Amino acid sequence: MSKSQSVRSLPREVPDYTSRTYWSGTIKMSLSKFFILRVLHDQPMHGYDIARAVERVTNGCCSPTEGTIYPVLREFEEGGYVTSETMVVSGRQRKTYTLTEKGRIAFAVGVEAWLEITQALVDTERLLVSTGSRSCCR
Repeated sequence: MSKSQSVRSLPREVPDYTSRTYWSGTIKMSLSKFFILRVLHDQPMHGYDIARAVERVTNGCCSPTEGTIYPVLREFEEGGYVTSETMVVSGRQRKTYTLTEKGRIAFAVGVEAWLEITQALVDTERLLVSTGSRSCCR
């Protein structure tokens, strides 16, 4: 028996691409990093404040959890996009994150990229409207 015959993979579950939940989740995951940079562009913050600020600026569309925020912040710190400083806030140690110049550049590039794709989405919506193919589940 060959190696390829002896290793059987389990069938992968195919996502439901007709599900608004699937697309919303995919979009939220993609936007989390961008909106973390966005809120840090305004001012230095600690993790909890970052999560609430992202939720606020996205009108609840993105609600990042600690499991999302801290790995992203660690990645940003390792890449030189943010710095952190441990401070005592209300008697508790908190790590406050500050956007660096490199982080500000990354944010500006992100804005340009998202605006470009947003225009492509707007153009696509026009196509759907003009052909009557728009989903009834809006």
